[in-house]
Amino acid sequence: QVHLVESGGGSVQAGGSLRLSCAYSGNIDSSVCMGWLRQAPGKEREGVATVEPGGPTNYADSLKGRFVISRDNAKNTLYLQMNSLTPEDTAMYFCAACHPGVLGFSGGRFNLNYFAYRGQGTQVTVSS
Repeated sequence: QVHLVESGGGSVQAGGSLRLSCAYSGNIDSSVCMGWLRQAPGKEREGVATVEPGGPTNYADSLKGRFVISRDNAKNTLYLQMNSLTPEDTAMYFCAACHPGVLGFSGGRFNLNYFAYRGQGTQVTVSS
């Protein structure tokens, strides 16, 4: 059974930074892609970033240069470093893991349906 538990969310002023963590357990190894998704009130869930098997990372275009995803397989932890936060980044952030053998990002877009597991989420609120 897979468990994903996010932490690190909170309230921050615009321009600030937060680091999200996701502790994972169960049948997740380095061959499974992982990522961060987010959902703002009244909006659809969207992809934030992925780290694919072997290490390649992908980001939503609007977040490149501000967010950094990383994974520590020895600690079974996924991270998301978020810098220069804006009120538009306010959302619930979810850690997610893919089905084995698929990519979370391909063809220039996130494959949201390929994420088989996700955590309960951690709220990020950015005030102006």
